[in-house]
Amino acid sequence: MAKENICILYGGKSAEHDVSILTAQNVLNAIDKDAYRIDIIYITNDGQWKKKTDIVNEISDNDYLRLNDVEAGDISRLLSTEEGQQSYSAVFPLLHGPNGEDGTMQGLFEVLDLPYVGNGVLAASSTMDKLVMKQLFAHRGLPQLPYVSFLRSEYQKYEGNILKLVHDKLEYPVFVKPANLGSSVGISKCNNEEELKQGIEEAFQFDRKLVIEQGIDAREIEVAVLGNDYPETTLPGEVIKDVAFYDYKSKYKDGKIRLDIPADLDEEVQMTLRNMAVEAFKATDCSGLLRADFFVTEDNQIFINETNAMPGFTAYSMYPSLWENMGLSYADLIKKLIELAKEKHEDKKKNKYSIN
Repeated sequence: MAKENICILYGGKSAEHDVSILTAQNVLNAIDKDAYRIDIIYITNDGQWKKKTDIVNEISDNDYLRLNDVEAGDISRLLSTEEGQQSYSAVFPLLHGPNGEDGTMQGLFEVLDLPYVGNGVLAASSTMDKLVMKQLFAHRGLPQLPYVSFLRSEYQKYEGNILKLVHDKLEYPVFVKPANLGSSVGISKCNNEEELKQGIEEAFQFDRKLVIEQGIDAREIEVAVLGNDYPETTLPGEVIKDVAFYDYKSKYKDGKIRLDIPADLDEEVQMTLRNMAVEAFKATDCSGLLRADFFVTEDNQIFINETNAMPGFTAYSMYPSLWENMGLSYADLIKKLIELAKEKHEDKKKNKYSIN
């Protein structure tokens, strides 16, 4: 049986560039190379595209994936298979953050009519933008904590008014976040006005729009969603922190967190979380995969925090670990996502593009 051709994209013009490379290393080492012929495309920090074909060996050093010995090439040509090869069964974008997870890359795949793993243009862009995401959740009736959002230009012009708005609407501690980043990049926990100003300055280095959210004393619970029109969910997992704030360094460098899977929760709370995860998936028209993040208080109040359309995807990240607990291995999860990508692409072919 002939192997299917798969193209894996990673890197990208994003502050989450290095996370993407780590994800790609994990996926490349786990994917079934007896079933798939793998090409890789690395997008450099300055936006150049580099390609290597037919990857068969284990990647022990992720510096190899920076493809320093490869010349940059034309995007549309690189997204085509070599002469004599069948077209790609699916493109697997392992890109985190802007210019990859936000709908821009998905739009390119749509224009080129390529099957691709994960969420479409609308879902990717709406889950990346925290303000738009919150507005869609509100429309769906999902409970959320209070928040304030504003643009960099607005803050520069009306700093005093905006700080007053934060003080009137929220209580310390608050969390300041760039609206369009993940992996805790640019996020600050602020306990007073001085820290708030510093956090705002930090966040505006990464985005022109930010969100300030009410802090809460609660457990951080996450649910993984998988599927297209009929999504399935996992039992919830809990993020246990040895630090006050689960930031980028804690996630990827210090190892100061652990994941409790499944989380120790009442069965009714578990079911509510799983149902809300599906509602969040549908609210943003998702497909393929999603991780939904919640706060659960001591008295079992539930608030949705955010969703991630391309969650951390190393072998030890929460999303794959939640599915591992459900009996779906990392390698089989990769296979399932590729199958869902093909299913979504075939379904789209049923649409008519003329009135004749």
